[in-house]
Amino acid sequence: MAASLLRRGAVASRQRCPAEVLRRLVSSEAAPDRAPSRPPPEMPPFDHRPRPYAGMAGAEIFEKRKAVLGPSLFHYYQKPLNIVEGKMQYLYDEHGKRYLDCFGGIVTVSCGHCHPDIVNAVVEQTKLLQHTTTIYLHHAIVEFAEALTSKMPGNLKVVYFVNSGTEANELAMLMARLYSGNLSMVALRNAYHGGSAGTIGLTGLQTWKYPIPQGEIHHVMNPDPYRGTFGSDAAAYAKEVEEHITYGSSGRVAGFIAETFQGVGGAVELAPGYLKLAYDIVRKAGGVCIADEVQSGFGRTGSHYWGFQTQGVIPDIVTMAKGIGNGLPLGAVVTTPEIASVLSQKIQFNTFGGNPVCSAGGLAVLKVLDKEKRQEHCADVGAHLVERLKSLQEKHEIIGDVRGRGLMLGVELVTDRKEKTPAKAETAELFEKLKDLGVLVGKGGLHGNVFRIKPPMCFSKDDADFLVDTMDYAMSGL
Repeated sequence: MAASLLRRGAVASRQRCPAEVLRRLVSSEAAPDRAPSRPPPEMPPFDHRPRPYAGMAGAEIFEKRKAVLGPSLFHYYQKPLNIVEGKMQYLYDEHGKRYLDCFGGIVTVSCGHCHPDIVNAVVEQTKLLQHTTTIYLHHAIVEFAEALTSKMPGNLKVVYFVNSGTEANELAMLMARLYSGNLSMVALRNAYHGGSAGTIGLTGLQTWKYPIPQGEIHHVMNPDPYRGTFGSDAAAYAKEVEEHITYGSSGRVAGFIAETFQGVGGAVELAPGYLKLAYDIVRKAGGVCIADEVQSGFGRTGSHYWGFQTQGVIPDIVTMAKGIGNGLPLGAVVTTPEIASVLSQKIQFNTFGGNPVCSAGGLAVLKVLDKEKRQEHCADVGAHLVERLKSLQEKHEIIGDVRGRGLMLGVELVTDRKEKTPAKAETAELFEKLKDLGVLVGKGGLHGNVFRIKPPMCFSKDDADFLVDTMDYAMSGL
């Protein structure tokens, strides 16, 4: 039969490329199904039975969402998942199917979905007092602030509570400009710092930027060891910062903001030693240095509690959100008393920032992270996961880079390791396959070709093995 097909295919294609036709016929005859012959990996056992779901079906939700919610909302997967329950590192859809959550609500669920200690703290505070604002006294906000500042180095001792990372970065930029007396902000290309009118300016990815004035923002070269112009040469990137300030500004700047581990940009860890050099240059130009810890804070990197500590620096301002609340709408800006005082020139107020419920929940998060030794856990599990991912890279040419540390990892997929051509189509295909096999990962990078692996910090070595085995199974079918 195969020979007959080949003869007919060759006759029908004399005006086209015979070799191409033969290749297609042989491949379709020999490999009608690209799935591996072995059975798919089995998810680790987990002692939890989800409640039966009797709510609105996913298809109906999707149609209503398109009708009543903003059209800018995007969703993962060709057929969006209707997630109805979560427990620790697992999620459940409307049919009761369990998924390993390797993205943690976009790096937000730090302790685990519905962690009992945090749920209890939130419920008990909600029963007693839900909201008053800071015009009255309440113990929860000061207890939380004390616990948070105890985790900070140097003179980072004053907290402003907000509701999100975007708000935190907006406030940090305002502080930098008021304190320095300058307007120009310096940020990195490939960075993400929020989606408000102000933080869109700081963000260095065109996919997130609307065509509006972005203000006095200067974007310098990204010190990306994998794709950057200078590789891991921190000094070369720092020199470019200095030259940019010299030639592209008045010579005086308000501040410099950077994620130590770029999240949306594809889990990029900055070149070693870069922040120390950049901070020195910015401070000489009159600016303050801001560390965006929205994704990398609270021990996720394993080696350190804060991402900036991996670079051996102490910022002037630190912004945080996401993991600080384990899913609560909570963010914070921590700075020095001197810088914090500039906001007292006028009235600075946040209606929901530091409300009793979020403060109680945030304090519970810090206690859980300490009690369960999650930083050490991230270091241990992360080292095991990186080792396994590196081994997978040796097996599959499509893996161009494995990077990060702890449970803040990225796997970049390419069609050509030398040219580093983004494997956009293949990433999309694998993304769907992993979901079907019970694994939910994130995507990042300008071209969407990086798997972002940033699960709840209760993620185990068994989970790590299942993730890598599932990736291997899916990639073997490409």
